[in-house]
Amino acid sequence: MIYFVGPLIAFAATVLWVFVLRPLAPQLGLLDIPNERSSHEQPTPLIGGLAIFLGLICGTLAAVANGILPLDRYTLSLFGGGLLLVAVGVVDDARDLSPGVRFVAQIIASLIMIYGGGVVLTDLGRMLPSGGMLYLDWFAVPFTIFATLGVINALNMCDGLDGLSGTLALISLTGLMIVAFVAGGPADSVLLAMLAVSIVAYLLFNFRLPGRRRALIFMGDAGSMFLGYVLTWFTISLSQGENRAMVPAAALWFLMLPIFDTVSMMLRRLMRGRSPFRADREHIHHVFLLAGFTVNETVAVMAAAALIGVGMGLMSMDMRLPEFSIAGLFLICGILYFWMVIRSWKVMRFIERSICRRRSSSDRRSGVDRRQRSDPAYQGPERRSGSERRQRLRREADRSRLYMPPEPGRKDDAPTGSEATASSKPVTRA
Repeated sequence: MIYFVGPLIAFAATVLWVFVLRPLAPQLGLLDIPNERSSHEQPTPLIGGLAIFLGLICGTLAAVANGILPLDRYTLSLFGGGLLLVAVGVVDDARDLSPGVRFVAQIIASLIMIYGGGVVLTDLGRMLPSGGMLYLDWFAVPFTIFATLGVINALNMCDGLDGLSGTLALISLTGLMIVAFVAGGPADSVLLAMLAVSIVAYLLFNFRLPGRRRALIFMGDAGSMFLGYVLTWFTISLSQGENRAMVPAAALWFLMLPIFDTVSMMLRRLMRGRSPFRADREHIHHVFLLAGFTVNETVAVMAAAALIGVGMGLMSMDMRLPEFSIAGLFLICGILYFWMVIRSWKVMRFIERSICRRRSSSDRRSGVDRRQRSDPAYQGPERRSGSERRQRLRREADRSRLYMPPEPGRKDDAPTGSEATASSKPVTRA
């Protein structure tokens, strides 16, 4: 029973911090003000990530006081890097820091993880076709920093719907907690359990529950960066060393959906001649919204996909599949995911054009005669240019908070919104 002390206190403390910080959000400047690209209509406090971090600290102190966790260099480095990211994230949520400042903070946190906690990717497992170990050697530190920044910003870019990023992080952490528990790592198991229940406490205020049609709080950059950092920390920690709990190839499956979504979006932007770091509304969850799914239904579908990924990772370890095969299957699934995203947007573009044609036919049936269409002052659908029709559709889509994708190569169809990097604020907070 003593092992439940830390998680119980972490859960209660997170809930308490939400009630304390929520009324203070306007004074601290931690409000997400809705704009033309937001899916919420009222200013919403950005205190979820801060509440999770503070709740986790309270649970950790209780676990240390009861002798469950050691207050060693490993634990201190975890919270030291996390504190840096949370602090920078809070300032960014309040004042909009430049992308460069966020990247520098993420690199410093990665170095704390590497040199302070000793968590570094020294090898990629038995990835060679011959079954030999693929060591990184001198490339270990740069590759670890690259992986850390990638996961942090992948989770940030998935922060697009109420409850989405928190749910995806919770599913990944649950899988890692199972791995740590089976491997006999009590310290990692307790830390992961405390973080998981802190996320559950946050989701109680972030989900669109029955009788509540909007989120009460958002995670903010502080939360997405911290959760991405912790996910990277434990994924690397559990997959390295002589007594590793899982192989690195299987660890990819625990982060499947954020990796697939981020890589697919960046490739799609490059194919269309746009910056891979430019924010837009073309993620897979926007496809579901355009298809008529509600926010909760979209989160449920994506959570199911994330669960499949975690299940694949656990199953591959249980079956002791060759690591090269595990990584190869992951790559094949990633390619299929990318094809699905490209295909889905083509379908959405076809539907959009069909709507244009149906509206033109409707106007003709409503009595618009040939003389009106020949009048230069008449601006009905038949007289409007393709660009004007698409701009009108986009305005209508913005009113319903959905994004109609532009056609490739059209300068007038570039998506609205400011230039942003992958570490910038997500399009829609959650």
